[in-house]
Amino acid sequence: MKDYISEAIVNIFKINLGVKKTERVLVFTDGYTNKLKKITGRIAEAGKKFTENIKYIEYRPTGCHGVEPPEEIWAEAFGDNVYNKLKQKKLFNPLLSKKTTETQNREIEKTIRTHKKEAVHAVVALSYYSTSHTRFRSLLNSICGTRYASMPLFDEKMLEGAMRVDYKKMLKRTWGIAAIVNKSEKIEIQTPNGTDISFSKKNREAKADTGSIKKPGTFSNLPAGEVFLAPLEGTANGKLVLEWAPTRKLKSPVTLHVEKGLVISVDGKEKYVSYLKAKLSEQKENSNIAELGIGTNDRASRPDNILESEKIFGTIHIALGDNSSFGGTVRTSFHQDFVFFKPTVTLIYKNGSKKILLKTGKLKLGSG
Repeated sequence: MKDYISEAIVNIFKINLGVKKTERVLVFTDGYTNKLKKITGRIAEAGKKFTENIKYIEYRPTGCHGVEPPEEIWAEAFGDNVYNKLKQKKLFNPLLSKKTTETQNREIEKTIRTHKKEAVHAVVALSYYSTSHTRFRSLLNSICGTRYASMPLFDEKMLEGAMRVDYKKMLKRTWGIAAIVNKSEKIEIQTPNGTDISFSKKNREAKADTGSIKKPGTFSNLPAGEVFLAPLEGTANGKLVLEWAPTRKLKSPVTLHVEKGLVISVDGKEKYVSYLKAKLSEQKENSNIAELGIGTNDRASRPDNILESEKIFGTIHIALGDNSSFGGTVRTSFHQDFVFFKPTVTLIYKNGSKKILLKTGKLKLGSG
């Protein structure tokens, strides 16, 4: 019997990242569960077949998606020179709390740029809490040219399902949908459960997450498969009806009311309401409508894990919080996605004309 799990693990380094023998690779996890630590260790061990210069690190969970990883991870990823200089200049506290000034940002970027050749060539991030929407990830990508595979909430079952997708077909599908979306200026979304929201995407680019992380500075989730963009801040209006939390089905629906780009109230009898209200009350930026994503992976199927469910072909997901790493202007230590099934997605163009991209979860424009 074919060992699909081992094959999928090898493909992270061979197919997705294309790691070379001379490259430096960092694999890390926050060790949220023993299962996560075990699979991360197995992945790091497999990477030794491609390069001897691979480092595996565990750290304590940060407690929320979008929180910057601890200093030790920065030191390993960017190198001792960057770490020591940022430490000397007392830049880590504002950097980790995402409260840097523009002057501090310029100093951080200058320091990293001076020593960019000392950074790792590739990262495999297997922390339970996502590092996708962090300065850590964006600075590695944009300045150092590091290739970054982000795998939050990952579990072994994905190696047998969503990560066995036909990458060539998915890449063509994903880029095709992104090109179609980029011709529009506004987007409307409705779902059978009552979700009804619209927003502007004027001057915002829809990007493609395809699992191809071979070019310098590229980034992708694994499992991959989505088109995503940052809606223009202040333009989202409507309501979102949640039936799924990131890792479980809600016992009853939760409704988020949205005005001028922000969630202004949360209704529902589910205990998840208390968590959401607490997070949104921490700071205004956490209420930002941060992202629209469109799933493009036809091997993804699990609704109970947001890493995979947001990739399901024919779904959409909408996130709250930080969008600064993919074209938005909001920076906060919070980013949470929610998936919506059987959506109807209508694209509105500059001349006012409309076209339906998805009709109750079925693709109407482009090739599936």
